[in-house]
Parts: sequence; C-alpha cells; structure tokens
Amino acid sequence: TMGPDLTFPVPASDDVESFRRDGFVVVPSVLPPRFVDSLNVRLERVLRGEYDRGIDPDKHPGLVEGEMPNSGDDEDGGAGEASADEFRRRRGEGEAAGAMGPLGVRVEENGNQRENGAGGRSSGRKKKGPKTMKKKPKVLQIINISKSDSLFRELVTAEDIGRAVAELAGWTDVGTRLAQDQVWAKPPGSPPLVYHRDSPYFMFDPPDVVTVWIALDDMDPVLGPLKYVRGSHRWGDGRVGSAGKFFQSDGGMSLLRSAARREGIDDPDAELEIVSMAGLLRGGLSVHDGRTWHGSGGNESPDRPRRGIGLHFVPANVRFTEEAAKSRLWRRYVEGARAAGEVEVPEEDFPVVWRPKHGSELSLDL
Repeated sequence: TMGPDLTFPVPASDDVESFRRDGFVVVPSVLPPRFVDSLNVRLERVLRGEYDRGIDPDKHPGLVEGEMPNSGDDEDGGAGEASADEFRRRRGEGEAAGAMGPLGVRVEENGNQRENGAGGRSSGRKKKGPKTMKKKPKVLQIINISKSDSLFRELVTAEDIGRAVAELAGWTDVGTRLAQDQVWAKPPGSPPLVYHRDSPYFMFDPPDVVTVWIALDDMDPVLGPLKYVRGSHRWGDGRVGSAGKFFQSDGGMSLLRSAARREGIDDPDAELEIVSMAGLLRGGLSVHDGRTWHGSGGNESPDRPRRGIGLHFVPANVRFTEEAAKSRLWRRYVEGARAAGEVEVPEEDFPVVWRPKHGSELSLDL
C-alpha cells in the first residue's frame, strides 16, 4: 500500500519559497521503484481494457491488443523498468523481433515499430490489428485512470501528497481536492508536447490549480522530459495558455513565444530560462503552479517508453464555474442546475485528499 512506502517530506520553507518564486519545485525519490513497477503493470492492463474498479477512464486511447509485456517473477514485475530493460536486452541480441514491449509497441526484425491498436482517440473506436507505423507514434493520454484502477486510486488520493500540495500552495486552511489525473505515455518516436498552462482547462472557483507530475520512467534527456519556464506563473493572462492541438511541428513553442512577447520579452528563445526534469529518476516528482508554462520534447529513444502521471489539485472548497457547462468532461455535473456554483462538487469523482485537522467543518464550505 501507499502508506508505509510513500516518502514525501513536509515541504521546508526553502521549498515553499522556491515554488512561489519559480513556479515549480522538484522532489526526488518519493515512490519506491517497486511501486512504480506495479503502476506500470496496471497501466498496461488499463490499456487493454482491464479495470479492477469496473469503471472506464474518462478518456483513453484505442485498446491495445496482444499479450502483456514480458513479465518478471510475479504479477507486479511485468511492465516496469525490469521488463523494459529485458526487452532492450533481447532486442540487442536479436531475440525481441515481434515481442511486445511497453505501451503496446512491437519491434520487428527490420527495426520498424508496430503498434497494436493503441493509437485510437476513445474507447468507442473499433479495434484494429497490428500495423507498421509510417508516421510518428501517438502519445497516449488517459484521463482519470484512478476511476478504473485501485492502485492508481491509492496513489492519487495519498494524504501526504495532498498535505504537501496544501503547504506549497497556501491551502492549509481549506484542504486539497483532486480535480483530475492524467497519464501521458510516449512510445518511442512520439512527438513533443506543446508548451501550455494547466489552469485554463479547469473550470473552478477559486481558479487555483497545482499539478504533481510523477515520473514512471527514469527521465533521460532522450525520452523528452518535462520542461518548465522558470517564473512564468507570474505572467499575466491567467486564462490564456490552452492548446487546441497538443502536438506541433515547431516543438510546441509558438504559444509560449506569443505569451512571452505579451510580457515584454522580445527574444523568448534567448531570454527564457527553461529547466528540464532530465535526470529525475522514476518515482521522483515535480510540483508546479497551474499557471507555470511547461512542455516536453519528443521521445527520441528507439525502444524506451516515457511514462508519467499528472495529478491536478484544487482547493477543497472549490465550486464549478459556468464554463463547466461547456466542458466535455464536466458538463454532466452541472447540467440542469440553476447555477453551476450551487452544485455540490461530488466527493467520489473529486475526492478531498487532505483536510486540515482543526476547523475543517467550518472552513471547507462543502
């Protein structure tokens, strides 16, 4: 279970200062590697439509067809770092042709990758058989995997993470609520993710958002690690920064450049300080303000996945805004209501993960 394995320290005053100055803070070695291996096994099962909580995620790619990746000695050893290493070793020795690697990707004898049906946009898409990929593989996105899988649910509702977020964000008087979780999984060869802000995607009042991003693979530079623009959370246009398309041919810089120029930064490519999470080992994490601009490079590895999960938190006392009625994900919660702000934010789908010990009944306004 998460409880005894989670080593999330109480943020020191230096961490709080860094978070508020830079818009992000890095916390290495929070989850033990074996727990991360178990999460990667569960990810492979969810990609195949296996949900131990019996509920579909809110969004997921077309289902992967085929066997699980090469497993270790027990059920929790299958799709983690050990099996990825084994897959690479076998490929190097010429044994892995046609073998299933993580994220439903096979490697053929000619070096081409072949995906087994994981490129679709939603669960309603008809399954497709294996195909050789001529274009870059698609990045796989799963929204609210915690609705489907109990181990991910345990992670995203971990009280220690919620407490640390409250300390960093200044929410200790109200508590921390999970708004959404998102898995972003990049198969080998998949494209960059555009620079954007998280806050514009969340229709809550107050509008504060804090994201905890957890590395599920060692973030070597070749994999396209997360990158932050230091201090960009202090820029104006708080609701600007949503990307209509998350993948662009220019490496995803166009939105960022225009936002920087609005801030009076004449030469963004030269003046912005971009900080990469390269070197962060699996189980480490970063915490960023929802207004901090961030993106990531493509996965340029020939055979290694790049997996991570983002946990998006909001203050525990939020209410929906009228904009929620326009959201594909959230309109169902406010449909038919006289005013979105009068709707109770449901605990099952938006769990409060940490509450202050004293005065919570008065301060949460639930």
